Amino acid sequence: MSEPSAAPAALPDEAPQPVALALLACVFVVAACGLVYELSAGALSSYLLGDSVLQFSTVIGAYLFAMGVGSWLSRYLERQLPAHFLRIELLAALVGGTLPATLFLINAYAPDAFRFLLYVLVGLVGILVGLEIPLVMRILKRRVQFKALVSQVLTFDYLGALAVSIAFPLVLVPHLGMIRTGLLFGVMNALVAVWTLWLFRHELRRLRAHGLACAGTLGILAAGFALAERITTLGEEKFYQETIVFSADSPWQRIVVTHGNGGYRLFLNGNLQFAQRDEYRYHEALVHPAMAAFGAPRKVAVLGGGDGMAVREILKYPSVDSVTLVELDPQMTTLFRQHPQLTALNGNALNSPKVRIINRDAFRWLEEDDDYFDVIVVDFPDPTNFAIGKLYTESFYALLGQRLSASGYAVIQTTSPLIARRSFWTVDKPSRPLA
Repeated sequence: MSEPSAAPAALPDEAPQPVALALLACVFVVAACGLVYELSAGALSSYLLGDSVLQFSTVIGAYLFAMGVGSWLSRYLERQLPAHFLRIELLAALVGGTLPATLFLINAYAPDAFRFLLYVLVGLVGILVGLEIPLVMRILKRRVQFKALVSQVLTFDYLGALAVSIAFPLVLVPHLGMIRTGLLFGVMNALVAVWTLWLFRHELRRLRAHGLACAGTLGILAAGFALAERITTLGEEKFYQETIVFSADSPWQRIVVTHGNGGYRLFLNGNLQFAQRDEYRYHEALVHPAMAAFGAPRKVAVLGGGDGMAVREILKYPSVDSVTLVELDPQMTTLFRQHPQLTALNGNALNSPKVRIINRDAFRWLEEDDDYFDVIVVDFPDPTNFAIGKLYTESFYALLGQRLSASGYAVIQTTSPLIARRSFWTVDKPSRPLA
């Protein structure tokens, strides 16, 4: 990594401001890229390992610690700072940009090593990102007075982080997916290296070698971007051991539908939700006892259950006039309203004129809605994290009781008292007053 010693070109205080502005723009991009890599690692570990609070906490902690290590190591880079910065950008582009794809493949082909390699990659990316800002500040020091230097660098750094923190869940992941998002920002990191190559072309040694490194890095990332769908499919087919029929990232979860010998299966964040072969046992047991106990229910609500299977069973009762389905994720209800094979599974229930779909958080909907229902079917995933856990609280069940008509019934899926004992008793204890 060392280069022949050479005194950096002397740059007077009145050096052109556009160069300083270009470097500050690089700070904005560098901050955005670094945060995307961090968020990608946290989101993927949450998807694949569960317990989002634990995963995000440990990933962020490890990442920030590694950034501190990188900042400390930057003191040992003394000469040819633009050359060091360029190389670090290319390494960050390669390691950070391919991080989501690498983690996907590790989970599929070496799941036992996933947790260890996750933190190795997070640590490596954190060190590289931690090296970037100190180097930029030292390069800018030749053009900007120190008093303005710190405030300007930190301003652009925080603005880049703000932009990505908003765009990542609302725009990037839903439209590009996790792998393409990582690769896109890897390309942006590499373009910062190209920009650095241009800005300091008169100061850099081995200009041709640096140019080839930039071109090679961009080529690798561009190829990965073009093959992102194939990489995702390859990893998921290995993990699920079945053909992937549909997969998508929503702001709330990773949705995967597979097809194999047992028919179709739905996975949310890697957890099985139903299998075509035996889903009727679950949905019939969930719906029919409460419906039969009421007698002739007219108004029914389903909370969760975006696959429409519970709605399918409810519509078998001629007395039902309306079904209100409250599902947080619109991607789920759209999928099970439009996909031909999946609408065949739920009997096209979600397109029934009796069904009204509301894509909202069920807790907030219960707080704000003033309607009453004869039967309410609660079909949520197991309370494996804090986001879902609020739907298994006494506050939630109290709201549920307020939405029941006289002699109304609420039925709640409770998973297995043998396999998931804590989840079962979490549901059983507060729900008994509703019976």
